[in-house]
Amino acid sequence: MNPLDNPNQTMALGFALAIVLAIVFVLITGSSSMDAWGMVLRWLHFLAGITWIGLLYFFNLINTAFMKELDAGQKNVVIPRLMPRALAWFRHGATVTVVAGILLYIHLYAKGGTGAIALGIGGVLGIIMFLNVWLIIWPNQKKIIAAVSKTATAGTPAPPEMAGWGRKALLASRVNFLLSIPMLFFMGAGSHFK
Repeated sequence: MNPLDNPNQTMALGFALAIVLAIVFVLITGSSSMDAWGMVLRWLHFLAGITWIGLLYFFNLINTAFMKELDAGQKNVVIPRLMPRALAWFRHGATVTVVAGILLYIHLYAKGGTGAIALGIGGVLGIIMFLNVWLIIWPNQKKIIAAVSKTATAGTPAPPEMAGWGRKALLASRVNFLLSIPMLFFMGAGSHFK
């Protein structure tokens, strides 16, 4: 079986390739002094952050408009199949991003300086976004998924409060979308402030 046919196998192959290339890089350059722990933390922080923010942008720029175009029957098929998977990657990407980011900050930047302050601003914005994911977006989306699944299987009408759950999740997601722009600026700018 081709590993490119399975996303988990493709991801595992990507990790293996990264490790092999890192070893080759060290052997070719003779780099004996490196911060391996910091490098692994930054790598995990980037990978998880790209996953998280990529899905945030997908939800806000594509999925919200797409869902509005679907009729109730189509939503009964799409939501129970798409949203649990997408939201699992979304919330766990948020968790790994924040945990790796905090550990990286402690590891590299706890000594202060303007770069540390810029990264700290980005980090605080990221933590606010993380809290929105776990305290507002996911609990409301979980209710929506359960209600739509029940409607699809039992033929019961959607509960009237479902629109409110959707609105809360949407607004929290839009706040995260908004915060992601300055958050990414400060995360990228931290190493450029002297």
